[in-house]
Formats: sequence, C-alpha cells, structure tokens
Amino acid sequence: MIGKLSGRIDYKGTDHVLLDVRGVGYIVHVSDRTRMALPGPGGMAALYTELLVREDLLQLFGFQTLAEKEWHRLLMSVQGVGAKAAMAILGTLGPEGVARALAIGDAGAIRKAPGVGPKLASRVVMELKDKAPAVMAMGSAAPDLDEDAPLVEPVEEAPAATPAPKPAKPSARRQAQQAQADALSALTNLGYAPSEAAQAVATAAEEESETPALIRAALKLLAPK
Repeated sequence: MIGKLSGRIDYKGTDHVLLDVRGVGYIVHVSDRTRMALPGPGGMAALYTELLVREDLLQLFGFQTLAEKEWHRLLMSVQGVGAKAAMAILGTLGPEGVARALAIGDAGAIRKAPGVGPKLASRVVMELKDKAPAVMAMGSAAPDLDEDAPLVEPVEEAPAATPAPKPAKPSARRQAQQAQADALSALTNLGYAPSEAAQAVATAAEEESETPALIRAALKLLAPK
C-alpha cells in the first residue's frame, strides 16, 4: 500500500498531478483545493495517498493532511459516494467545511459539490453525523506534511556551539483545529453525545476560537431551552 509520496511535480492536470519520486512518475488524483495549493511544475510536494484498487483500474488519490484522507475514506463509506464524488465534496468545502456541514446537519452545503444531488447530500449527512466527531478530533492531532522538506537530508557535521533551532509556532489553522478538538473532548467528558457536542462546537467556532470560549459558547447552545 502506498501511503505517502514526496517528490517533484512534473505537471498539473485538471484533476491530478504527475509526481516524480526519484525518477518514477506517479499520477495522483487530487481535489481542486489541493491542486491549487500545490506548487507549479518543478516544485516539491508531499502528499498522503490512498490507493483505489478495482478489477481494471488502479488509482492514487492524494491529500495534504491525514485528516483530509480520513474524511475521503469516510465519505466513500456512504452508498452512492465514489472516490471522485468524495474528492468533489472535499474540493468544494475543504475538511473543515465538511466537518461543520456534518456537525450541524447542513445538507445544502454538501449539495454545492459538483455531481452531488439533494438525496445523496441528505444521505451523507444522515449516515455520517455520528461518525464525524472522531475525524474532527483527529484533525488536530494528525501532522501536516512539510512540502518544503528535502527528499534526502544532507549529512553535515554540526558546527560547535550551534544553538538549537526554536520550534515552529503552530499555524492559526492548526491552533483552531486544536481548540475545537479540545472543546469537543471536554464536552464529551461532561457526558454530551459526540454528535451533539460536535454540532455545538462547530456552531460556536463561527464566533469563538479559543478553547475556554468555545466550551462556554457550546454549553450555552447545549443548555435546555
């Protein structure tokens, strides 16, 4: 199973890229969102991959994060959602958008993806609303790939008295994901159902970004009316 590829982009197609990995070219299908985020030909890229095996076809699908890969796998578990339809949903909404749509039951957002009709969108929301919290929590823990990292690390003798590099600060996106995952964990520990907690956190995240504020806002939404 091919789980990850790092290499140079030879060209970018409408729905795929050709990735040169040490002289071997891999055609990797990606969402529109991922394709636009990748560098142009000659640039370096790293993608988590999923290999789709059929009787007459082998296809690789690429993702920037492990969470995105898991969303793709989860979407494909719904009857009627194939690999390309799952990619269309991710390309239209992104992993965070899919998480929010499932958490609050927004089938209309899922319908925005090309080729997804109202019945299929409703089925996606109904079947995945209870499974979504686990992937939402995973999003903050899963590492992002470093596309700028060299494929072969040069071996050099470290100079004397070289100070250790400072750890990179997490991105705003990563901080937001972590805050939502922490809030979701706190609410489930308080006894709220994962689906209800995920819906409240997703709604609260429209106004709040820090964990304590997210928890307070979500608790207000969960309070009996």
